[in-house]
Amino acid sequence: MITIWHNPRCSKSRQTLALIEGKGDITVRRYLDDAPSLEDIKKVQSLLGVKAIDMMRPKEARFRELGLTKSADEATLLAAMADNPILIERPVVITPSAAAIGRPPEAVLDIL
Repeated sequence: MITIWHNPRCSKSRQTLALIEGKGDITVRRYLDDAPSLEDIKKVQSLLGVKAIDMMRPKEARFRELGLTKSADEATLLAAMADNPILIERPVVITPSAAAIGRPPEAVLDIL
């Protein structure tokens, strides 16, 4: 089972979805409409093996509006993503044993 946290307005997200089509059973989660819980985000962070900031969009206006910084603590950044899914870098492709951020889209091929 493959899940993609997808934003159809994002060209990288559309490219990644096109790249993984046909690679297995895919669930498309429009994460802006169906926001992942804090637990979902923590699980994906663990699969990615990265710090919270590395799965965020720090140039997003909401990041600045919330007064966040790249050096904020993990709990603060994770909670911010749960409350403001626009802050989650996109797309994220998730399998039962791994996850990858599709920047560039080909980066997800290693986990499929």
